[in-house]
Amino acid sequence: MNESVLRRALLIIAVLGLALGLAVWRNGIDIASPDTIWTAATLPVVAALGISILRDFWIGRVGVDAIALVSMSAALLLGQALAAVVVAIMYAGGTVLEDLARGRAERNLRALTDRAPRVAHRKSAHGTETVAIDQVAVGDELLVRAGELLPVDGILIDASAQLDESTVTGEPLPERRGAGDALRSGTVNAGEAFVMRASAIADKSTYAAIVRMVAAAQTAKAPFIRIADRFALLLLPAALLIAGIAWYLSNDPIRALAVLVVATPCPLILAAPVAFIGGVSRAARAGILMKGSAALEALAQVRTAIFDKTGTLTLGGAELIEIDVAPGRQETDEPLRLLASLEQASHHVLADSIVRIARHGSLLLSPPREVREHKGEGLEGQVDGMSVVAGSRPLVLGNGALPNWAERGESRYHDTQVLRVFLAIDGRLAAVFTFGDAIREDAPGTVEALRSAGVTRIVMLTGDDGAAAEKVSASLDLDAVFADATPADKVGTVEAEKAKAPSMMIGDGINDAPALAAATVGIAMGARGGTASSEAADVVVLTDRLEPVAEALRIAKRTRGIALQSIIVGLGLSGAAMIAAAMGHITPVAGALLQEGIDVAVIVNALRALGDGRLEHDRNGRRS
Repeated sequence: MNESVLRRALLIIAVLGLALGLAVWRNGIDIASPDTIWTAATLPVVAALGISILRDFWIGRVGVDAIALVSMSAALLLGQALAAVVVAIMYAGGTVLEDLARGRAERNLRALTDRAPRVAHRKSAHGTETVAIDQVAVGDELLVRAGELLPVDGILIDASAQLDESTVTGEPLPERRGAGDALRSGTVNAGEAFVMRASAIADKSTYAAIVRMVAAAQTAKAPFIRIADRFALLLLPAALLIAGIAWYLSNDPIRALAVLVVATPCPLILAAPVAFIGGVSRAARAGILMKGSAALEALAQVRTAIFDKTGTLTLGGAELIEIDVAPGRQETDEPLRLLASLEQASHHVLADSIVRIARHGSLLLSPPREVREHKGEGLEGQVDGMSVVAGSRPLVLGNGALPNWAERGESRYHDTQVLRVFLAIDGRLAAVFTFGDAIREDAPGTVEALRSAGVTRIVMLTGDDGAAAEKVSASLDLDAVFADATPADKVGTVEAEKAKAPSMMIGDGINDAPALAAATVGIAMGARGGTASSEAADVVVLTDRLEPVAEALRIAKRTRGIALQSIIVGLGLSGAAMIAAAMGHITPVAGALLQEGIDVAVIVNALRALGDGRLEHDRNGRRS
């Protein structure tokens, strides 16, 4: 029988037994004594709990539920059948409540796995066939119909596609992708049908990795939880000692029973797991995958942040920084459209970026004609009947002087690592495009948010040269820069920082994987499909933004705080109740009801980890 179903059945038996016994006692029905009915309703709970404790002991775990077993058994032996059945209800009710709380906390995680893609429409010489996704091979052309999940990672073949990536990245609005863009499994086609080419098999695609991480998140135990379990074991001898002292001083065994009834360590058993699963679930909704609650707890204690530069603090590619246009040309769209149209015929690494930028700007490209490529310099051709030349300054201008309007750009980017593309239309310089590895727009805000969250040291670790690294560092006000670093240098630096304080390493490339594994917490920027770095990391950010790094830290700190708060308050209340029971102020039945109230309060508080927490923060800020 499913354990969840068994726990519910035990609760129902205990509740029905209590109700029937009360009815017999109140109405004088002569079918059996109330104590007999209450005892019969308690025994199944005692038996199930005893078997559970023996099973845990057999595999090397000592169950803290032993206190509940002792209290129910003692109540039956002392003739307190009513107290015994109430404790049985409270214990069984607590386990059912834990199931419900865990179910709510895991709902978002289960939603990810339940909607995993299962079939694909593969194109062949005979048409389109529907196959299981494990039959898809790299290079297969796949048709994705409107509203369908993308079955595997791939490259868009058609001109454009509109995708709902909310489940994978947390982004609420659909994104438009152009030909050649990378697509990820698990996202939804929010527009018309399109064709893509598989770039990975199902088991190596994004969504399969998400499912594996979710499984880890649901099963892994955080060190914090294991420490709480060990601490809970101290409650059993402590409770027995206090109960024995109360019995000895009062000569009343009922006082000892009342102490045992209120001593069940539910705040420790329930609060930490529910809070940590809730935190992992909350992070998943924000496009952040935590590989288990251990990663979340470790992240909560981080004091140093180590960033890779290229692709992490910066955009990691040739991004269009600025367009200088000749006087008389008010718009930049037409020069960009002509440049992108010509670049469609090029195999240069920059050409893909130029075409992507133009298509994302909804510019209509024309087919180039009579294209000639000058290796390492640029290309020329005809676009819409116009002669277009694009490339280096010598190719476009020869030995000619720069016009005044273009000189300003040359001065602006002097001694800067950028690529300048000159564009001439019908023999006249029309525009100059500046490409470079720009700092992410959200990088300054992320650095500030990390400092606000308690990170005391932020450094950059990069294989790039010192001049480029120092420029980025100055813009972001970092504490230190380590440049010209090899992968081995990166590991050494991370280990040195980790020796001083718990440290997180944030990176995106294959060369970052060893450093990510060496850090206290490795965070991979996984939006661009860095499989090696994602596998080595403890946390994976699925959006192509840096802000989720700070959000992940905020969620981790809040979750750990909620778990700790629940444990301290819960155990404090239980301790006070034990003292009151030892002094004779609480009866066993009242103690069981009081303990259940403490359990409910603890679980409800732990479930706060599912929420955003910003409203609480705002209220606290206003109060302060």
